[in-house]
Amino acid sequence: MITYRGVVYPAQTDAMGHMNVQHYIAAFDQAFWHFVDQLGYDIEWRETRKQGWADVHYEIDFRSELHIGAVFHVVSSVKKLGRTSLITHHALLDNHKQLCAEINMTSVYFDLEARTAIEIPELIRVSVGNQLQA
Repeated sequence: MITYRGVVYPAQTDAMGHMNVQHYIAAFDQAFWHFVDQLGYDIEWRETRKQGWADVHYEIDFRSELHIGAVFHVVSSVKKLGRTSLITHHALLDNHKQLCAEINMTSVYFDLEARTAIEIPELIRVSVGNQLQA
């Protein structure tokens, strides 16, 4: 599932002339929010239920550089569903479908007031199950 599209602007590059690490992370973070939206998470739950997501672990590999003007997209999938956590995989590809970077993100479903992990809602669990079977 394509969860994010972008283009590299000059301000997003570093002294080496390629997209800076912070912008890869920003693209992956935005892809995550688009992905959980598709899985059934409603951003309104942040206010109405006081529930959201907390990223707790990243494993990232950089494969190929992106330069100014490069068009890219992120494809996302679920690697593992736990009781309170979700491991998602996000692959950032250029417009030639070459893998430029990939990340495994561990995110915990979170009670925003108690600041503790809580069980992922059934609606999302069912959606993830469907996505894993596809």
